[in-house]
Amino acid sequence: MPILNALIGPVANIIDKVIPDPDARDRAKLELLKQETDQALRLAESQLSAIVSEAESSDRWTSRARPGFLYVMYIMILFAIPMGVIGAFRPDTAKAIALGMNSYLNGLPESLYALFGTGYLGYTAARQWGKVKGVEK
Repeated sequence: MPILNALIGPVANIIDKVIPDPDARDRAKLELLKQETDQALRLAESQLSAIVSEAESSDRWTSRARPGFLYVMYIMILFAIPMGVIGAFRPDTAKAIALGMNSYLNGLPESLYALFGTGYLGYTAARQWGKVKGVEK
């Protein structure tokens, strides 16, 4: 997709120089834009099909992995609301809570974060590879 986007401008300039007939030039540019749109649509379809197939999986861990991760992220973001209220009335307490959370998260070994990221990305790649090979639905 990015490669095609990068080529649209230069190819349109070449079309302007090579095709003298304005109608033919416009048709060629329209076809070029159609190709770009078709490619973007195919990319979106493939991304959505991966999400849908994970959601429809009979394996409960597979179908809940992505939503579960997002729920954790939502909870972390929504935790800012009570922290804001605490901060409004007891700034020292809010600062102490934030410092404690930062200390805890910074205390976790870097290798644990790397393991989580590798496992999550590896799982996603393995699922996609299985779908491409036709082993998984």
